[in-house]
Amino acid sequence: MLAVAEIFYSIQGEGTWTGTPAVFVRLAGCNLACTFCDTDYATKFFADPAEIARRVGELGGACPTVVLTGGEPLAQAETPALIDRLRADGRRVHLESNGTIRTELPADVWLCVSPKERVDAQMARRADEAKLIVDGRIPEEHLPLFADRPTILLQPEGNKPANVALALAYVKAHPRRFRLSLQTHKFIGIP
Repeated sequence: MLAVAEIFYSIQGEGTWTGTPAVFVRLAGCNLACTFCDTDYATKFFADPAEIARRVGELGGACPTVVLTGGEPLAQAETPALIDRLRADGRRVHLESNGTIRTELPADVWLCVSPKERVDAQMARRADEAKLIVDGRIPEEHLPLFADRPTILLQPEGNKPANVALALAYVKAHPRRFRLSLQTHKFIGIP
């Protein structure tokens, strides 16, 4: 059984896939305790992979994209079984992770690593997308882990004006490597 915070149908509001319709499966719990975390990832119910896949189908119909997020989705032992079930149903799985828990993932799973305190080097190498949270500073200590990534996303924490200005200045100073990633879903008032 997986501990689930919520399942909902919306659009991806941040990162490379901004604007893409997706069913979000927010798994409960996290192995970190970030002070800036804006996510309610408390357990609301328990469900097995088959039940979650059924709810994804009910909410999203033919929508091909499912985003597994949290908390930290890889903190739960059954997450790989959920990934397999969703893929078997023809869904394209995107995984949002802090990158701390080394896990083998199928090649077609899109992995967004957003480092906080630490990152497993293997997960950093596997990442399809690197997203650094800007909260009063650019977390440059994580940059060596993503040395082979042509693009790194800078996401201002909470879309706060000071964080936006800092991220924007950095992106403009390093235009070949960095892109600004705003949380557009918050601007338009959707989950």
